Amino acid sequence: MEYKHFGHEHNLSMYQVQPKQQLRCSGCDKFCDKTIYACWHCKFFLHEHCGNATRYIRHPFHTAHPLILSPYPTYPSNCFLCNACGTTGTRFSYCCALCEVDLHVNCAFLPPKVTHKAHPHELLLNFSNRTGDQSATNQVCKMCRKALDYNHWSYKCGVCANYGVHTLCVTHEIKMGLYQMDDGSDNESSDQGAPKTEPAAPTTQQGPSDGQVQVELTPQEALTLLHLMGLTNGASYV
Repeated sequence: MEYKHFGHEHNLSMYQVQPKQQLRCSGCDKFCDKTIYACWHCKFFLHEHCGNATRYIRHPFHTAHPLILSPYPTYPSNCFLCNACGTTGTRFSYCCALCEVDLHVNCAFLPPKVTHKAHPHELLLNFSNRTGDQSATNQVCKMCRKALDYNHWSYKCGVCANYGVHTLCVTHEIKMGLYQMDDGSDNESSDQGAPKTEPAAPTTQQGPSDGQVQVELTPQEALTLLHLMGLTNGASYV
């Protein structure tokens, strides 16, 4: 069976990665394992979760606009800085070109809460390390002992004060399916304690957050935004 993905010109076929075979995903730039989508002619490979990632999502980190899946960075530098982990990316991203918000695909679907053997309590995903406590500005990751940047995400303990860790230090797990809105409406997150965004009433808007104007986009408006980004020429995957 062959698949067509909007981010590649050729059809992709399913392939089972063999032991010791090193194939790098063209979506997240990490090594592939298990079953992938492959174009051998172009050496283009996608994890199943990267190949099946929905075209746009409504993410609680950026509620002003939907985040649109882009197969390439939208900047002249051909790279982006992920708002979640603070590292650069050159492949797929969920982005809002209007607000310069960019997330790695894997970061966009980080689990809302995790457990780790290094800490007895559950750790909750935190989108900002900003607090009113001046001492919190000097927080360090309890695992790698490097500084926690308040501009990027972390996992925090709700029980222990000032216990925080970098997202990449605590987990590489992803929860695909969170925040989907393929049909133009927000799907409620399933279990796992995922953050939920309430759909706005037709005649009201939520108040602005962090200086951003809250905007509800219809599917047609989202497609218009895709046109502005030049992402509607290719057919989407099947």
